[in-house]
Amino acid sequence: MATRFLTADDVRRAGAGEIVVAEGTLVTPQALEAARELGIEIRGGAGPYQEPQPDRGPDATRAVRSLPHLPEPSEDPLAGTGVIVTAVGRNRRGILAEITTTLNANGASVHNVSQRVVEGYFHLILVVELDAGAPFDGLKTALECLGGTDDYAVRVMHERVFRYMHRV
Repeated sequence: MATRFLTADDVRRAGAGEIVVAEGTLVTPQALEAARELGIEIRGGAGPYQEPQPDRGPDATRAVRSLPHLPEPSEDPLAGTGVIVTAVGRNRRGILAEITTTLNANGASVHNVSQRVVEGYFHLILVVELDAGAPFDGLKTALECLGGTDDYAVRVMHERVFRYMHRV
């Protein structure tokens, strides 16, 4: 069965005091907001609309069963301490030192490094672990400010996001 969606446009077109959705229908956040603004109640067959359990992504039951080595989902989407750092740019002396010094200053340690230089450009991937209590957003900001505009670029991604983006 194909997944159905209820959008904000659907809510506005309905113009009724109540919209009843079929089981498995996904109501977009914008539709929920439009319904609140217009005073429209969105209901499922058994009562108020309940968001269905996800069938894909990091919080899906199937993913938890098939990927037991990953941490359990939590309320905090950035729970856990793994971080993936990528850097690409013109090769020059001291780039790795700049990045690792910034990692150290922000409470992170390197667990794995992959680096290649191709025709004067480097490609670097680091898997790092944040110390308990070290803020992810502070590390991300500090690293992504490195390199300037023409030198190199650094991108930082939480490991959970990285794993689920690259899952087949």
